[in-house]
Amino acid sequence: MDDYPLLNVFWTMLWFFLWIMWLFLLFKVITDIFRDHSLNGWAKAGWLIFCIVLPYLGVLVYVIARGKSMGARDVKQARESEAAFQDYIRKAAKTPEGGGGGATAELARLAELKEKGAITPEEFEKAKAKVLA
Repeated sequence: MDDYPLLNVFWTMLWFFLWIMWLFLLFKVITDIFRDHSLNGWAKAGWLIFCIVLPYLGVLVYVIARGKSMGARDVKQARESEAAFQDYIRKAAKTPEGGGGGATAELARLAELKEKGAITPEEFEKAKAKVLA
């Protein structure tokens, strides 16, 4: 370790970190090429070959030429994922926004109908057993 100075260790770590960052960017560009619905098959193949044959130049040109639309697609996908997640939560929780109400709301509705005299106590007990089952 004496023949490898500390500054060289830092430089090696920096270059390794930059290389890993570039790999992440390369994979991001490749996934964006396949995710973009505005490109036809030949355009996707051309960008992919360009990024594989001349990786540094291909990624740089892709980010310069299509970086803005790449960001817009990321934002759109994040919004769609968030909306799907919120919809799933509403359905799972059966909140009034999700169209349900859950067992508690159903029991409260049954108790209200019983108090109003719309259903008999026997009907209330049958419906309660059905909801709780």
